[in-house]
Amino acid sequence: METGFLFIVLFGLLFLGVPVAISLGLASVLTIALHSNDSMSSVALQLFTASQNYTLLAIPFFILASAFMSTGGVARRIIRLAIATIGHFRGGLAMASVLACMLFAALSGSSPATVVAIGTIAIAGMRQVGYSKEFAAGVIANAGTLGILIPPSIVMVVYAAAVNVSVGRMFLAGILPGLVAGLMLMIAIYIVARRRNLPAEEWKGFKEIIEGGKEAGWGVFLIVIILGGIYGGVFTPTEAAAVAAVYSAFIALFVYRDMGPLKGVPWILPHRDQRERIGFKAMVYAVAFLFVWLILSFFAMGEAGESTIGVRVVVGAIGVGLILIAYPLWRGEGGIATVPSTLVQGLSIWGRNLKAIGIGFFPALTHQDTRKVMVDASKTTVMLMFIIVNALLFAHTLTSERIPDAITELLLSYGFNWFTFLIAVNILLLIGGQFMEPSGLLLIVAPVVFPIAMELGIDPIHLGIIMVVNMEIGMITPPIGLNLFVTSGITGMSLVQVVRAAAPFVAVLFLFLIIVTYAPFLSTAIPNALMGPEIVSR
Repeated sequence: METGFLFIVLFGLLFLGVPVAISLGLASVLTIALHSNDSMSSVALQLFTASQNYTLLAIPFFILASAFMSTGGVARRIIRLAIATIGHFRGGLAMASVLACMLFAALSGSSPATVVAIGTIAIAGMRQVGYSKEFAAGVIANAGTLGILIPPSIVMVVYAAAVNVSVGRMFLAGILPGLVAGLMLMIAIYIVARRRNLPAEEWKGFKEIIEGGKEAGWGVFLIVIILGGIYGGVFTPTEAAAVAAVYSAFIALFVYRDMGPLKGVPWILPHRDQRERIGFKAMVYAVAFLFVWLILSFFAMGEAGESTIGVRVVVGAIGVGLILIAYPLWRGEGGIATVPSTLVQGLSIWGRNLKAIGIGFFPALTHQDTRKVMVDASKTTVMLMFIIVNALLFAHTLTSERIPDAITELLLSYGFNWFTFLIAVNILLLIGGQFMEPSGLLLIVAPVVFPIAMELGIDPIHLGIIMVVNMEIGMITPPIGLNLFVTSGITGMSLVQVVRAAAPFVAVLFLFLIIVTYAPFLSTAIPNALMGPEIVSR
């Protein structure tokens, strides 16, 4: 009785167009009020408890980091690096777009943000060299879904909070499937490119890869900070998200200068002397080396890093000294005797930029570009957190009424095993993904299927990756596929055209879903090796 009433009210409200969050909360409250022995005070208690969930604090910070990293300059630099790396293959520009989406996914944790940031630049570039608009749109719509599979992923944080599993293990579990999905899309693109004789970019050598890496390095290093910090034992996923938000803001405002009061202000003015440039660049590389070395060595040593700070600083200082001597000798003229004067001349460029950063620091925090990013991130956070809090109330109602236990007994009585159960879960999520936003659907389904999966011996991390991959496919299937609408907006194509363009690559993701579902080692190999298996008490 309670089960039927809860789900009839929930889906009735959803079909009437009531927002997901309100549907979840209202269905739960009505069930408790009318059909449950549970007290109504449990509603207030559950809402308060859900709002105090420490894991969920990671979501607003990851959203804010994504908003800062979604500026056009970061995406442009990542695309340059991707093209330099694999653009020389047949269909290389499309393959490079997939690689760029994979890299940006590791910065943003959001699928729509990945489509907007990479697609705005990559689709125009593909059109210029002879790709059809349909092919370009199909590639970006599908590759953008990797934004929720490659860690850090907001959807993974939502799943971890919904079923109380480790966020760190979920992030590790997404690495190998994310790489496999990207590789499968690239192989499909290469096959199509060979048949259609699509163009290949000119191979510009390893120098272009290095130059692209230097440009994109400050942004891509965010991946190292997040994952290295978590698995080096330096900070929790929530703390990692906070560090990511601060780092992203600093890089966007003061290093890349894609927004804020320093937007468009170059680090080196065109009229600067060559020796000044060489001295400045030598110090930049030295500072970058010291920064990266101290962080990576701290991650590698974990808490022991405090007791080895002296050794790490000495090693870093030796590296800095070598760079300050070697770079001017390599790029400059006059031998080692001119190195000190070259470095001194480079200080004038440092002085001008540090002065500009100092003067522009506080104005940057209140600049209209920063305010816009903060407001947009806040809107997304409020929307998502409202859904999550009501979904956790829904999960509480399910648990208090023992609905998952009843469903488990029913399925087992019909002879379901882990194999057939996963087929049922995939079908349910694929159908639901066509009509609901990923986080909302996951929060409805996860509390129901999780206890059943545990009873059947399915790994909770493996189940999480299966659900995330289903959410990926849901984002590119009509009528509610969010990536379809985003791609339509940036290309000017109709929704029907985008659906047709994306369909061939959706088939690749369906094949990938089958592989992930029945090859659990893809999801569990890395987290089990580094952190051990997830322990869930039944």
